[in-house]
Amino acid sequence: MPIPPGKESVSPPSPATEVTRQELPYRLRQQSLLGEFGRSAMQTRDIGQILQRATELCAEGLEIPFAKVLEYMPDDKRLLVRAGVGWRPGTIGEVSLGIDMESPAGYAFHTGQLVLSNHLQAETRFRTPKLLSDHGIKRAINVLIARGGEGHLPFGVLEADSPDPGQFDRADADFLAGFAGLLGIAIERQHADADLKEALDHQAMLTREMSHRVKNSLASVVGLLHVQGRNAESEDVRNALKDAASRITTIAQVHDHLWRSTKIGFVDIADFAGELCRKLQETVAHRVSCAFDPLMISADKAIPLGLLINEIVTNSAKHAYPNGSGEIRVSGARHATDLRVEVSDQGIGLPKDFDIDQPRASLGFKVIKSLIAQLEGRIAVTSNSPKGVMIQLDVPLDENTP
Repeated sequence: MPIPPGKESVSPPSPATEVTRQELPYRLRQQSLLGEFGRSAMQTRDIGQILQRATELCAEGLEIPFAKVLEYMPDDKRLLVRAGVGWRPGTIGEVSLGIDMESPAGYAFHTGQLVLSNHLQAETRFRTPKLLSDHGIKRAINVLIARGGEGHLPFGVLEADSPDPGQFDRADADFLAGFAGLLGIAIERQHADADLKEALDHQAMLTREMSHRVKNSLASVVGLLHVQGRNAESEDVRNALKDAASRITTIAQVHDHLWRSTKIGFVDIADFAGELCRKLQETVAHRVSCAFDPLMISADKAIPLGLLINEIVTNSAKHAYPNGSGEIRVSGARHATDLRVEVSDQGIGLPKDFDIDQPRASLGFKVIKSLIAQLEGRIAVTSNSPKGVMIQLDVPLDENTP
C-alpha cells in the first residue's frame, strides 16, 4: 500500500561529518564488500551459505556486531531468523518474529519500504521486538528481500542492528538495500534451479528465463548505485560508485548472452567481448577496438573474464593518454589449451619502477589480481611497440570447451 508523503518510515539521522565518519574510506569499503558478495553469490547454489555470507559482510560494512536474514514462513505467518551474526546460540533457525505492522521488520515486509531507526527505545511508530531488547539493540535498519516475478511473496527481510548509540544514515540503508537486491537475485536463481530439476523437459527455456531475470535484477542494482552516486558530495565517492556499477553491468551482460545463447551455460566470447567493448566505448573518451575469434566459453569463465577486461580497459582509459585521446585495442583467440586476451594502448607507457608483483592499494588492481586467481590464469604486463603498454592474459579453458 503506498505511503502518503511525509509518512516514510525513516527517522531523520543526525548529520555525519567526514571527521566522525571518515566518509570516503567507509563508503569505498562498503562498495568493495557489495562487489565481493555479488561475485561470491554467483559462484554457489547453497542458499544457506549465501544468506550467512550476506549477514557477515553487511555487519562488516556497517561496522556493527549484529545482522540477520528473516525468512517469511507462510504456514506460520511469521519471520524466522534464517541466518545471522552476533546472536546468542539457539537464535538462528529457532527464533521467529511476528509480521504485524507495529514491528519494524513487519512494517518493512508489508509495505516494501525501508525502516531506519536510530532510537528504538524512544520509538513511537513501532514496538521493539523482544529479540532486540534482549540483546540491547538501540538502532536498526530493515529492508525487504523481494523475489522477482508476478505474484511472488517477498522472501523476507534483511536487518542490521547495533547496540551502540551511533547513527545510521540513508547511504547505510542504500548499502543494505544493495545486499537485499543481490539476495533477491540469488534466491530467485535458487527457485529457478528447483524448477529446472522438476521439469527437465523445459531446461533450456527456464535457464534462459533465469538469466534474463538476473540481468534485469542486476540492472536494478546498477540503478541504485547510480542514484547513490548522484547524491554523493565527494567526487571520489562518485567515481567509486561509477566503477562498481560498471562491474555489475558487465555481469549483467554475461547473463544477457546466456539467455540468448544456443548452448545452455555458454556464451560466444566474440559476441560478448564485442558488446562489452561497445559499452565501454560509451563511457571513455578513447577509441576501443575489439577483435575476438569465435569461441564458446562457460559462464563461470565469462563473468570473471568480462570483469577483467572491464577493469583493464577502464584503467588504461584513465592513465594511458593524460594529454589527449588514443586507441585501446582488445583482442582474444585460442592459444593451445588457453584463451589468450591482449589489451594494449599507445600511451605514455609504464612507470620506470612498475612491478606487477608488488602490492598496491588500488581497489581496481586488487580486483584484477583476485579475478586472475579465480580464473587460475596468468597475467603479463610489458611495454608495447613502439610505445604504450601491452597486457596479456592467459586463461585455461575447460576441458569440454568446444
